[in-house]
Amino acid sequence: MADIAEQLGISKAAVSYALNDQPGVAADTRDRVLALARELGWHASSSARALSGAQTSVVGLVLSRPTDLLTVETFFIRFLAGLEQVLSERGFSLLLRVIGDHPEDEISTYERWWGERRIDGVILMDERVHDPRVSALAELGLPGVLCGGPMPGAELPCVWTDQAGDAAVAVQHLAALGHRRIGHVCGPPVFAHERARRRGVRRAGRARGVEVTTVEAPYTGPEAGKVTRRMLASESRPTALIFGSDTMAIAGLSAATELGLRVPEDLSAVSWDDSILTTLIQPAVTALSRDTPGYGGLAAAVLIDLIEGRNRGLVRAPLSTLQVRGSTARPS
Repeated sequence: MADIAEQLGISKAAVSYALNDQPGVAADTRDRVLALARELGWHASSSARALSGAQTSVVGLVLSRPTDLLTVETFFIRFLAGLEQVLSERGFSLLLRVIGDHPEDEISTYERWWGERRIDGVILMDERVHDPRVSALAELGLPGVLCGGPMPGAELPCVWTDQAGDAAVAVQHLAALGHRRIGHVCGPPVFAHERARRRGVRRAGRARGVEVTTVEAPYTGPEAGKVTRRMLASESRPTALIFGSDTMAIAGLSAATELGLRVPEDLSAVSWDDSILTTLIQPAVTALSRDTPGYGGLAAAVLIDLIEGRNRGLVRAPLSTLQVRGSTARPS
């Protein structure tokens, strides 16, 4: 501030007003101050702004998933790419913490960040049944957006996906091909979206006269392969499978191949998410595809709007589309 004031021949108070976008300085003077500040490589101190009660222009995200899953599941990387793009466009930064499979540490992380005034808000991913984070944020007064829901009456906005609608699309595709026994290999039921998908698949199956068998597995590949193998070893095995993620789908199809089943002649398969993994095997996997970077960008936009005083409430993410590939066909 002293350097700028000396070079421009103005007071340090005028420099402070200009740098902090406060009244009390002429527009042309403000422009001269900001131009020289950029030339000198000056950037606002987020910690100093926080101490003064100003926004930090930082949002927080805690990922509570096993680290080995994060290395193979591309959903989070694509989500973060879209998130970062919108944050950058609107002048915000991301504070990211990966805590492994320890969801109990997530709330304490938010408490520390908010207490230290390091963030302006947070994005909650992986909504859990009776999720304690929602009430914790309300008690803290910490702005947040839930990637989940919808939660009617909730104070925090929700960016939600129509899981039942997506499930109906997958079941309809398989039913139209003539499949009457479908297996659903879903992820852990602790996650609200997995419960919604399970209900959606069952409801869609009943509406179309399709028998649905559901089994649960962790998102890691080996466990998904084991439960798939057990399901396919039964006498009344399904002729088609729906998997909760691409990693699970690839592990499940590998198990089917080990049992001597041909895809899609003996077994059809559909996956959720549609990452690059679905096209790296043969046959490529039919999948429910959504704009995951767009989903991350939408979450960022909704949170920044909330920080700036606009609560958008329940925001529905665009519907998924079915990418039909070689893993689905009429049952033999």
